[in-house]
Amino acid sequence: MKQLSADRRFRGAAILSCALLLVAIAACSDDDDPTRPPSDTTAPTVITTNPGHNAIGVAVITAAFSESMDPASISSSTLIVTGPGASAVNGIVSYTSSPPIARFTPTAALAAGTAYSATVTTGVEDLAGNALATDYQWNFTTAVTSGPQAAPDLGAAGDFAVLAGSSVTSSGATALTGDLGVSPGTSVTGFPPGTMTGTRHAGDAASATAMANLTVAYNDAAGRTLAPVALAGNLGGLTLPPGLYKSTSSLEISSGNLTLDAGGNPDAVFIFQVASTFTTMSGRAVILSGDAQAANVYWQVGSSATLGTSSTVNGTIMADQSITLNTGAVLNGRALARIGGVTLAGNAIVIPAP
Repeated sequence: MKQLSADRRFRGAAILSCALLLVAIAACSDDDDPTRPPSDTTAPTVITTNPGHNAIGVAVITAAFSESMDPASISSSTLIVTGPGASAVNGIVSYTSSPPIARFTPTAALAAGTAYSATVTTGVEDLAGNALATDYQWNFTTAVTSGPQAAPDLGAAGDFAVLAGSSVTSSGATALTGDLGVSPGTSVTGFPPGTMTGTRHAGDAASATAMANLTVAYNDAAGRTLAPVALAGNLGGLTLPPGLYKSTSSLEISSGNLTLDAGGNPDAVFIFQVASTFTTMSGRAVILSGDAQAANVYWQVGSSATLGTSSTVNGTIMADQSITLNTGAVLNGRALARIGGVTLAGNAIVIPAP
């Protein structure tokens, strides 16, 4: 009897232990497992748009989300643009995951001076299947056609392929078609092996005059206000007509190339006002079409510019701070830095024909 009682106690303890184990397992939900992400029950939101609500001037229509979205839910039926009135605008809708942005690119230019509306519908979902809680709608108006922009006058700075405030540093077989200058700094390194067709001006009167002229041209480009078109983020994949383009932050050319189409007018001018940095990713390009000329493209950069490895850019870069060209990058234009240095790495910079 004693042995039977002991066996019963043993089995009872085992059953109790199993029950406690099951309770513990049940308590360890997915939310408590550090190896698994918590269950997502939060609806995504639209956090920013380009253009902003009630903005005037637009080149690209985007909506940025609070979290990664299901790409299959981003389509022409969930990102809709209408105008004038309720007329649907034909366009191509795409999505990038990092950062999570939906983009609407019209298949034809929007009408000038016209009101439009964009809507992100509740058909969009995040990766967990949570839908936008309500439709998100915003309105904007395209800029009124203002006539052609005049090119900034570079003065003596126009003779320089490279002009820097502090220093010019080069590694590898950099080749400059034009002058090289530094002012008020005097430091130039890497020439040779770098070469130039023009003259080196390091802290002399010619470079000082060129820098003064650059400052005038930079301020002119930065101060343009006639019907600017809003831009933000990545310009890759866009085709833009001549005009004044304005970004209140940074611009980059990353997923795809940027095409500038002069529409058959070789005198058409493109001016880009970039409040912060301008960056091109490796292998990306600014492509000219419709008789667009590199001599008529100007990048006014509020801080610094960086051209990625083997990228190709057309136009004159006027940066307030510094300019860096990574290995093999090509610039059909000028690298003009007001305060900082210009750093080169086996690059070709060619002053475009006027």
